[in-house]
Amino acid sequence: MKIAIVASQALNSQNALKELTQRYKSNIVGQKEADVIVALGGDGFMLHTLHQFIDDDKPVYGMRRGTVGFLMNRYYEENLIERLKKSQVTILHPLKMLATTTTGEHYEALAINEVSLLRQTRQSSRIGISINGQNKIEQLIGDGIILATPAGSSAYNLSAHGPVLPLGAEILALTPISPFRPRRWKGAILPADSYVKFCVQDCEKRPVSATADNFEVRDVDCVEVFEDRSVSLSLLYDPEHRLEDRIINEQFII
Repeated sequence: MKIAIVASQALNSQNALKELTQRYKSNIVGQKEADVIVALGGDGFMLHTLHQFIDDDKPVYGMRRGTVGFLMNRYYEENLIERLKKSQVTILHPLKMLATTTTGEHYEALAINEVSLLRQTRQSSRIGISINGQNKIEQLIGDGIILATPAGSSAYNLSAHGPVLPLGAEILALTPISPFRPRRWKGAILPADSYVKFCVQDCEKRPVSATADNFEVRDVDCVEVFEDRSVSLSLLYDPEHRLEDRIINEQFII
């Protein structure tokens, strides 16, 4: 098996890179020739790696060398090739964000975890929400809103008191961030094929930014989001540490 190893700049990751490179040098090739990409770091670096190789159709096997490792396998130097051969594949489809700014500029980005809209100043944001062309909320007043994939539902979405979603459920989590109005609205579960549109109101006084994972657009006027089924991401996990099992277990942590 041909592998390429990438690592974050953290000391733990760089030390692991040296150790694995020495141990498995006969299996290591360039990134273009590799069968599998091995990523060393935390969840942030895993997202960076997935975005980096999103057009290459290469599976990514992460090992935790960072502070947060929900998307990662445990780190061991031993038996890496055997672990890769026995690993199980989880397929993810990212969200596509189409953002238009107040000056008419257009941006596109993919989000593996979530698309989030956040107020830029001390003023609360005011956002209208429509789904599949139907207005659902005329005005959401608060800090913002998140649309999360199942893979991202245990990240920022969970911190905002959104639901944890099982993989393969074909649903998305729409979660408000510190909502003031509507007072009792806690969010919604949407089918994965939903087309969601956010319209920012009173843009000059209450500017809002839109973020697709780590790609940010400031001063947005309109943001459209949908699942991009044309893009598939392959993540590899040890059988005893499947991402599906982690998402289930996350709901029972007290």
